[in-house]
Amino acid sequence: MKIPSEWTKESYKVFLRELCMLEDTSYKDFNFKLISTNYGKIGIRMPILKDIAKKIAKKNPISFLEIVEDTYYEEVMLEGLVITSIKELDTFFYYFNIYMTKIDNWALCDYIVANMKIVKENKKFFYKKIKKLLKSREEYKVRVGIVLLLNYYIEEYYIAKIFKLCNNIKVNTYYVNMALAWLICECFIKQKTKTYTFLKRNKLNSFTQNKAISKIRESDHITKNDKMKVLDFKRK
Repeated sequence: MKIPSEWTKESYKVFLRELCMLEDTSYKDFNFKLISTNYGKIGIRMPILKDIAKKIAKKNPISFLEIVEDTYYEEVMLEGLVITSIKELDTFFYYFNIYMTKIDNWALCDYIVANMKIVKENKKFFYKKIKKLLKSREEYKVRVGIVLLLNYYIEEYYIAKIFKLCNNIKVNTYYVNMALAWLICECFIKQKTKTYTFLKRNKLNSFTQNKAISKIRESDHITKNDKMKVLDFKRK
């Protein structure tokens, strides 16, 4: 696939036609059983999308981001992946804020957040952004904040702050609750003692509490003894 140095409406049309030619029907059928989205579906495997995004980022990512469309799930995923290549903070957030309005499923959140290397060098700056995201009433903005904590902030300095933030999240939806449960499980793996205390007393709803305990018990990184102990905090 040829990537232009400057994107135009015409070059984008050619690009989109070539993108549609990469359709993998068996993968498409499998992948979109796991991912619910309102976007159109081509069916392109993630390693291929990542490779395309890298090529776009090496040429002119901003030109691409100014013209990218959102007819297909894969276009939105490419947009997010290209944004993660941006190293300048203000530019990154300008495009990432636009991108967040397009997220309508867990994959467009989780895959992109996991690739945001810019967070590692700007943790204090991003932490302020996370606090704002977690105050949102929009499901996927809140999930972005949670998954950012999960990927980059589970450490001694932030652990108590994470639990305080978890207690104050107001959005009660499936994909927020599942992300919270996943976060608590990862906290237990990396900061067991403090997470154990949090499980004893917190403001999580019963679904999230019990799902976190289930994830802890399913983990290969947790001892059988600890898996038995957390059952004490399961709610009816």
